[in-house]
Amino acid sequence: MRIGVDLGGTKIEALALSDAGEELIRRRVDTPAEYAPCLEAVAALVIAVEADVGETGTVGVATPGAESRITGAMKNSNLQFLNGRLLRSDLCRVVDREVLIANDADCLVLSEATDGAAAGCDPVFGAILGTGVGGGIVVGGRLVTGPNGIAGEWGHNPLPYPEFDHSGPLPSCYCGKAGCVEKFLSGPGMSADHERVSGNRISAREVAEAADRGDKAAVATVERYSSRLARALAVVINILDPEVIVLGGGVSNVKMLYETVPQKWDPFVFSDATATRLVANRHGDSSGVRGAAWLWPLAP
Repeated sequence: MRIGVDLGGTKIEALALSDAGEELIRRRVDTPAEYAPCLEAVAALVIAVEADVGETGTVGVATPGAESRITGAMKNSNLQFLNGRLLRSDLCRVVDREVLIANDADCLVLSEATDGAAAGCDPVFGAILGTGVGGGIVVGGRLVTGPNGIAGEWGHNPLPYPEFDHSGPLPSCYCGKAGCVEKFLSGPGMSADHERVSGNRISAREVAEAADRGDKAAVATVERYSSRLARALAVVINILDPEVIVLGGGVSNVKMLYETVPQKWDPFVFSDATATRLVANRHGDSSGVRGAAWLWPLAP
């Protein structure tokens, strides 16, 4: 049995999978606001899941941020109290066994490449388009993390060719740079772009819903967004040449993207044709917790 835990900003969810990938049980609690209670909540969820199923399992945890290869401490987490903490070693202590951890974007792509929308495909790139923008890579069925622990982190590269559809100064990012992919392709980025052009501030979800109804301003926003996403993903295709790119996060629910983006990326891909497919995730909000469970390839 594999146990996956998704450590999120608002909830902690635990899921048990059989060796065949069948969901056995799922539990969730609100995320505590402090570090020590957060560790205790994870341990309590693991204990509860194992008690319900009646067996022990491996434990993998999807986390916001990443583990430093130098110090072992967490970095780049939007769950601020995790930064600087030795999360993995602390989890091993409270759960009383070895624990594997990975960034939530890595867990999404591992889930979708294992038994989701990209199952059987190789290589696979997964992109999270939500409050932030993240990514992950699976090659040969295995997650690629890299010596710096940042493989797939395309969200903090500059948006390619911003002059194609953006005028004025590039937006500043919390990472200290300007013009990052995340500032354009996150949900807040779509919302801000819609307000900049139309004067109407609505959420990315509302933009998508309005576009589905045929609202001209919303359709135009999604078209601009599609162009930016196509240019950003073309860079990924040029470097990795993935068989499939799978989208996750709230913006992945914008249906227009799966038709318009592949139509727009060809001019930026260094090939005479682009065979890469763009697909929506299969497991939705469960991809992170399922991917955490799949961090262990075999149950003990």
